[in-house]
Amino acid sequence: MSACFVYITTGDAAEARKIGRILVEERLAACANVQDRVTSIYRWEGAVQEDVEAVLIAKSVTHRLPALIDRVKALHSYDCPCIVAWPLSAGNPDFFDWLATESAEHP
Repeated sequence: MSACFVYITTGDAAEARKIGRILVEERLAACANVQDRVTSIYRWEGAVQEDVEAVLIAKSVTHRLPALIDRVKALHSYDCPCIVAWPLSAGNPDFFDWLATESAEHP
């Protein structure tokens, strides 16, 4: 089993909570953490922007990542949302077992 964290920025905490809840309800993620009020500085459409956003970190298994990305894109308010993942290589084995169980596809 290969696990990952998925980093997603959103317009605000309400959007992050909505997306996170759906990902967990649909078992695309086992858990979602929301961090409100981060400052983001980025270039968009030729200009440097600065906004307050929220960060959503979803904890999932790698084989569910394509479906998770598709679902976030369908729910997200941005034209080009930041959805990036990085693998988890070590940690509490019990946590990894829980993550695999809670992210498993169920009929």
